[in-house]
Amino acid sequence: MVRQEMLVSKIEGVRQGMTFLMHAIGNLIWPPVCANCGKRIDAANHLCGTCWQSMHWIDKPYCPISGLPYAFDVGEEIISPSVIVDPPVYDKARAVALYDDTARALVHKLKYYDRTDLARSMGQWMVRAGLEFFDENPDQLLVVPVPLHRRRLIGRRYNQAALLAKEIAAQQKAPYLHDCLVRRRATRQQVGLNESERASNVRGAFQVPLPLKGKIAGKAIILVDDVMTTGATIQACARVLRQAGAAQIFVIVFARVVEPGQMTI
Repeated sequence: MVRQEMLVSKIEGVRQGMTFLMHAIGNLIWPPVCANCGKRIDAANHLCGTCWQSMHWIDKPYCPISGLPYAFDVGEEIISPSVIVDPPVYDKARAVALYDDTARALVHKLKYYDRTDLARSMGQWMVRAGLEFFDENPDQLLVVPVPLHRRRLIGRRYNQAALLAKEIAAQQKAPYLHDCLVRRRATRQQVGLNESERASNVRGAFQVPLPLKGKIAGKAIILVDDVMTTGATIQACARVLRQAGAAQIFVIVFARVVEPGQMTI
């Protein structure tokens, strides 16, 4: 028994040594670079010090419901006036960073320039931002991405929200369901539309297929997208998930657009 344990220990040591060697060789052939600027760094798909500092990370203080950052600490339980006036359909939302500078560049690389490898690091940051959600109702969790219409999916070849959602689910060992929420009609690009136009554009655009409603009922949904602007798309998705019987809806996005003045209370 002792010899067997020693043999297993030696094999494990050799395996770890080979893994380290292959990693070192890989770094020599393909040196890791900053995901944003391309500068040499220690680990691939992360950020150099300069780009890290240029990210406007969202951390407390923020609204406990919407995740909207506050300009100063007003207390952990103080709800944003916008939430009081117009309560969201979802229960809580969190974002990694403000949608500017480095965050915008990362989103564009993932979304438009085939940098699907960025989903791993971005997903890690998103897990950190929404970590509290995974403790709320762990036995009933279901990770769901905001869907693309099939025509746009064919043109883009992948759904960036699905890549992020799949990564988040894998990191947290949570169930992932990519087809329980579908975009039943094509919509205009939201870019350039004002708040009311965005809401009108996505109204009625999403649905939960009837055969899958049973998988939604009673679940705590982690709804994932890359960017939240006015929240119209997230609200439209959350509404149909709620109608399908979702018990809780938590939103995690990578970046959030915050207009001047929104960070005050």
